[in-house]
Amino acid sequence: MIRRVIPTWLFFALAIAGVSVLLVSYEFLSQRQTRINPKQTTIPSFEKLGEGVKRMFAKQGTQENPKPPMFWNDMRATLWRLFIGMGIGVLASVLVGVLMGAYRWIEAPLSPIVMFLSKIPPTGMMPIYFAVAGTDQRMFTSMVALGIFFSMTQSIYQSVRDNVTDEAINKAYTLGASESEVIFEVIWKQILPNVIDCIRAQIGPAMIFLIAAEMVVSDAGLGYQIRMQSRVLNMNIVFVYLLVLGLIGVVAEYSLLWVRRRLCPWFEGT
Repeated sequence: MIRRVIPTWLFFALAIAGVSVLLVSYEFLSQRQTRINPKQTTIPSFEKLGEGVKRMFAKQGTQENPKPPMFWNDMRATLWRLFIGMGIGVLASVLVGVLMGAYRWIEAPLSPIVMFLSKIPPTGMMPIYFAVAGTDQRMFTSMVALGIFFSMTQSIYQSVRDNVTDEAINKAYTLGASESEVIFEVIWKQILPNVIDCIRAQIGPAMIFLIAAEMVVSDAGLGYQIRMQSRVLNMNIVFVYLLVLGLIGVVAEYSLLWVRRRLCPWFEGT
């Protein structure tokens, strides 16, 4: 039966079984590839992955001039760029999306522009970012912020149009609410769960844009290190960095779900 409820213990047992099958299959492929070519590094075993982790956290520099391990240096650079870029992109898209959904005179000129630019892949516009913003922090910030801005603006604008009824707005006006009170007390509270879900949906694309940019022009970051290590076939480091990227996304996902439960206890979506 579609959407039939299963016991919680069975759900978690199946989840653990799925992960276990994936890990066992990976190790089987690694051992099989090693038997064919003992020097292969394309699919490193778990033992080789452990060696890669040790290299990631090994001390850098000299005794007189010590430097932090490359992992912390790359992680700090990527997370800072991602946080700043997504912060600017989310704030701008919320502001423009709400205004477009609330005022027809703002929707009319902006909706065709937003719709058109949301269809252009941000990675295809990288040469423009390089020419306009250079290759420093401004480029990474603009790449992430503009990369999520247009599609997220369109989603928020559509959420205002679909989820906030004219009846609710008219009731608020009848009770004496001002325009700002209607926006904050009626529109904003009604679309807040959808805004949080929009942010959740944009985490993956934002990371794609950032990693792509780091692979091309950065001298630090997870994307940069993946490119450099893959050149010399150090796949035991590349695979661990990919695992870290996935963990960043999972932590961000569940953090936003927790925020949604705290801020929107009435929302029953999952």
